[in-house]
Amino acid sequence: MTRTVIAIDGPEAGAFLQGLVTNDIHRAEADGIAYAALLTPQGKYLADFFIVARPDGFWLDADEGQAAGLMQRLSMYKLRSNVTLSPAAVSVSRGTGAPPASALPDPRHPALGWRLYGAGDAPGDDGTDWDAVRVAHVIPEAGIELIPNETFILEAGFERLHGVDFRKGCYVGQEVTARMKHKTELRKGLMQVAISGSAPAGTPITRDSREVGTLFTQSGGAAIAQMRYDRMGPDMMADDAAISAVPPG
Repeated sequence: MTRTVIAIDGPEAGAFLQGLVTNDIHRAEADGIAYAALLTPQGKYLADFFIVARPDGFWLDADEGQAAGLMQRLSMYKLRSNVTLSPAAVSVSRGTGAPPASALPDPRHPALGWRLYGAGDAPGDDGTDWDAVRVAHVIPEAGIELIPNETFILEAGFERLHGVDFRKGCYVGQEVTARMKHKTELRKGLMQVAISGSAPAGTPITRDSREVGTLFTQSGGAAIAQMRYDRMGPDMMADDAAISAVPPG
């Protein structure tokens, strides 16, 4: 896990974030941490991150590979807001065992354990098989299941992962997200599948020569896949690997 922390400070830091991200920043203020995303105006995923509340502002805990683009996008939206954006020399660690002092619970799912923020060296992640945890609970990850300018967050399970709020008011991409929630039925989404064999992440899943979905993270005979619900059925394949749907729960 390689993370970058961005500090957002200033008297308008809360209002600035509230108008941009998918979650209500008051959740971070109440619980210490919240999970959220930044979307395009068309409602497509750009980056996901944790919002960590501090007495004088917020930290955004983001995937290192997305941090530069996220900083650039935030700077574009800053305009005349009385906020400052800067890299923070903060270490990030995680684990599923007994939490250290000051650790915060991962807000997405209890199985994801805790996250710890501090200066200097961070403790290890206690040997957790994170791919196994993610597959078991269908937790998407940036750059794998979450694809910038392509993924819609409701199809990626953000409501189940407490990463979106439908009552907070406007944010970038809110109109499309709200319409998907209230006016349409999702035709595809991430789910767990059983896999016999293996295939690279990104391999198309087919049935009767029609594309059914895309295979992603695999662990122990199971995988996360993006599936078209109306096309699923027996005899699904990802290259030479046999795929079958796993009922929710």
